[in-house]
Parts: sequence; C-alpha cells; structure tokens
Amino acid sequence: MPSIIPVMRLHPDVTVAAIAEDRGRFLVVEERINSRLVINQPAGHVENGETLVEAVARETMEETAWRFMPQAFLGAYLWRNPRTGRSTMRFAFSGSVSDHDASLPLDRGIVCTHWLSRAEMLERERRLRSPLVLRCVDDYLAGQRHPLSGVAHLDLQTALNVEAVSV
Repeated sequence: MPSIIPVMRLHPDVTVAAIAEDRGRFLVVEERINSRLVINQPAGHVENGETLVEAVARETMEETAWRFMPQAFLGAYLWRNPRTGRSTMRFAFSGSVSDHDASLPLDRGIVCTHWLSRAEMLERERRLRSPLVLRCVDDYLAGQRHPLSGVAHLDLQTALNVEAVSV
C-alpha cells in the first residue's frame, strides 16, 4: 500500500538563521509554535525589499534583543516538513552578537533566549523546531564558512527572478 507523503510546494518559504557562538554555547530562542515550545536559532522570513544579510540581522534583534553581525555564509538548506509538506529554504549565517538591550520586547511567540552547547541541544532534540537546528550547528563546528559576498546583495525578488529564469 503506497504511503501518503505530502508533495513539496514549488515555492519554499525563504528564511534566514543566525548561528552565534560564545565559548562553545550557541544563541537560541525558545518559542511557542502551535501551542508547543520549541528551540530554534534566531530565524525568520525574509521581507520584501530586504537582503538576506539585512533579514538575519533584523530577525536576530527582534527575537533576542542582540545585534547580530554576520561574518560568514554558512549554507543554504532545503527542508520539507514530513507532516505538512511545507518546504523551507534556510540561508544560515554565522557571526557575532553585541549590544544586548534587555529592555526591548521580543517577537510574539518568543518565550526566552538561551545559550546552549551542542550537547545541551542534543538533549533537547525532540524540542528542536527542525533538524536544521543541529545541522547548522554541526556545519559551523566542522568549520564550514563561505564569504558573505556571494549572498550579501541577494534579496527575495532577485531570488524569485533567478528561479523563474532557471526553470
């Protein structure tokens, strides 16, 4: 009997994620998604007119109240949620954070922030928002880094136009 697997949408959600590490611990958010508390990197959708680099800095500030300075492009990750069939294209960046402003309100749904080691994330693996959380940490720890110049000026409209031309 064939299994019923949701079909991947033609146009994935385009998101960014920040990988910020300090002495072996990574900045993560605890957020409420559909009544469930999950752990994720500071991440979110790219808005129209915004470059990927601008989006990751904005999302990190909104979700953590830390200023994120991207230093390298970690990679692009395509993931399909096996339950919903919804697909996500994640552009992950590594960098540093500074200028924390605890007085800023965090985005709706964000409960709090944590600094967790990879081992602590692994202990909470069932609570990770997606497998991309550990995958990005593992790629970072393996030394994966690409110059920002390849994606620094890429915005959502440019990405959509490239897709239309290449299809």
